[in-house]
Amino acid sequence: MSAKNLQDVLDAAGNTVELLRNSQIGAYVYPVVPPEFTNWRSEQRAWRETAVLYDQTHHMDNLFMKGPDALKLISDTAINSVEKFPVNKAKQYVPTTPAGHVIGDGILFHEAEDEFVYVGRSPAANWLLYHGQTGGYDVEIEVDRRSPSRPMGKPVSRKYWRLQIQGPNAWKIIEKVNGGPVEQLKFFNMDYMNVAGQRVRTLRHGMAGAPGLELWGPYESYDTVRETILDAGAEFGMLAVGGRAYPSNTLESGWIPSPLPAIYTGEQMRGYREWLGADSYEAVNAVAGSFVSDNIEDYYLNPWELGYGSFVKFDHDFIGREALEQVDPAAQRKKVTLAWNAEDMTKIFASQFDTEGDNYKYFDLPLANYGSSNYDAVVDADGKTVGVSMFTGYSANEKRALSLATVNPDVEIGTEVTVIWGEPDGGTDKTTVEPHRQIEVRAIVSPVPYSVTARNEYRGGWRTAQEA
Repeated sequence: MSAKNLQDVLDAAGNTVELLRNSQIGAYVYPVVPPEFTNWRSEQRAWRETAVLYDQTHHMDNLFMKGPDALKLISDTAINSVEKFPVNKAKQYVPTTPAGHVIGDGILFHEAEDEFVYVGRSPAANWLLYHGQTGGYDVEIEVDRRSPSRPMGKPVSRKYWRLQIQGPNAWKIIEKVNGGPVEQLKFFNMDYMNVAGQRVRTLRHGMAGAPGLELWGPYESYDTVRETILDAGAEFGMLAVGGRAYPSNTLESGWIPSPLPAIYTGEQMRGYREWLGADSYEAVNAVAGSFVSDNIEDYYLNPWELGYGSFVKFDHDFIGREALEQVDPAAQRKKVTLAWNAEDMTKIFASQFDTEGDNYKYFDLPLANYGSSNYDAVVDADGKTVGVSMFTGYSANEKRALSLATVNPDVEIGTEVTVIWGEPDGGTDKTTVEPHRQIEVRAIVSPVPYSVTARNEYRGGWRTAQEA
């Protein structure tokens, strides 16, 4: 009998860790947008030196929530306070399980009275949808799922296009496109601007460190809007960023995109697992890396471990509140950047040309993740595991391999640790894994964001966790 839901899948597998570590889904794909428009090195440098156009149209779910209970649904499921969440404001949304573990995150846009849009990966979208459908809320929810990872030539359409203008020259381009000055609102505030005769929504953002805007509008106007922005940006050195470079920007700015959704255990979560489909994100999610435990709960993380501790507000009742009230923030792991040793990186690449021995695990550029959720063991000088490295790649701006990690609270900035790169026993059966041997890579525990520009220019928000 075929599985009907996630709980069926888990029951049939028996071992959840083995199921996810051998998933055949492969790495997380950023679909539809071409991998490169110029080359990923130039595209990375452009967000630091000139300006870029990020295309976020296809890789995220949209959830359109409307009704008198829409805000209550958000409040009941978010660690964040919504006491101050007026129209034309955006906020990061972070839900937790009753045990206080993070399910995922995304961005909420308060577009009109009693109207919100969630934009982000599927785990948090699924959680909102589940409670909206089963919790007795007076709310209407429309789901616009991310574009297919491999459309295979078939037409793709979304409700919205979503673009970002970012980089040091971003505001010059924005005002040229608008045909006049555009007010630099506070971070995560929303407004409107003109593009090719159309009035489009905007969000004050700063993914590249400098002031920028996220823009969105009906998908039918995508081509006109995109061409207008790129034409205006040409004199300012603007480049379009492809699907290869785009996700690597977080290595410099510090957001961990894909922790494992902590939903695979707990009797209180059974109803949710029975609601989730057998082909849901959670059912096919691929866990990759050198950290291996027989207990799936060892992969769960709480808000403090991901840098979301300041988001936790006990001014409202929400799922997971009682568990989080028992947490000592000072005793939790903390988010850091790891700067990988250049000599050890050279060994990884040199092994590709070693005709006598096995290769080390391939380190793809600029993003080296080979699962949907990535967990590499971080060990200290005594060989003790002190954290996990969760998002790995290369920055042409820093000329370094970097990863985002969560480490024990006593691991100080400047400490040298070791990242175990590659999976044990030659690797799992994931489609992204070739036979390989592991290697110990030295790394320096560094600030997050790693980019000095980002650290100096950010004024709080969803990447630095300074503002809830």
